[in-house]
Amino acid sequence: MVTWTKGSLEISEGHLSYHRIEGKGPTLVLSHGLTDNGLCWMRLAKTLAADFDVIMLDARGHGESSRIQDGQAFDPGRDIAEAIDQLGLEAPLVLGHSIGARAVADYAASCPEGPSKVILEDPAFMPPLDGPTLERRRAGFRRQVEAYRGMSRADLLALGHKYHPTWREDEFPAWIDAKTQVDGNAMPVFARAWQDTVAKIKAPTLIVHGEAKLGSLVSPEIAIEARALNGRLTTVEITGAGHNTRRENFEGYLEAVIAFLNAP
Repeated sequence: MVTWTKGSLEISEGHLSYHRIEGKGPTLVLSHGLTDNGLCWMRLAKTLAADFDVIMLDARGHGESSRIQDGQAFDPGRDIAEAIDQLGLEAPLVLGHSIGARAVADYAASCPEGPSKVILEDPAFMPPLDGPTLERRRAGFRRQVEAYRGMSRADLLALGHKYHPTWREDEFPAWIDAKTQVDGNAMPVFARAWQDTVAKIKAPTLIVHGEAKLGSLVSPEIAIEARALNGRLTTVEITGAGHNTRRENFEGYLEAVIAFLNAP
């Protein structure tokens, strides 16, 4: 039976909650996507628990981590760096999904000697938004969060089944919990263009993504551009999956991730 510990880490103007499955191998820090929480990684964490010390962070504004005040600026990459420092980790492996992958990339670029390896699951590599567009996006996100809060667990489960019909049933409990926990101000703003971030990462890096036709944010063109920007970066496309790559083809995703983690 897999067991884990739970804790809280002091960071700038707040705290991050986390769950940890302490395996015997190297430490793997996991950073989830927007509106998820750390326990949304549980299937992967359980699978890797025998060989890795797995830490699942709740990002700021998610899970049981700090709420965000109206107008409060925050840097998800810095939050990851401070959490890793608080945990006393040296050269951890770091994996993120979507917005969480973008945060991991920012952490790795800002702390070039920090991670030993970086994995980005369908990172949110999108152009910076201008002011009016950003405000419209934030307002839309707040409305989405309010809609989640007005739904029962049964309603949220039905919504999950509607939009994610291929997911395993055990993905939904944490996904539903996360929707009830997320802060309406949790959508981050990334100041740098993703290209500048990718170019500065020194650690070996894997981008694992699905097919663009199934909703992957990483198109073949973005994958080519990312590889051209950084010779330490490789990409793998997982067939039959979209943006939620690991949830839509877990076996293909796991094969790519383990091969990269175990590579010298």
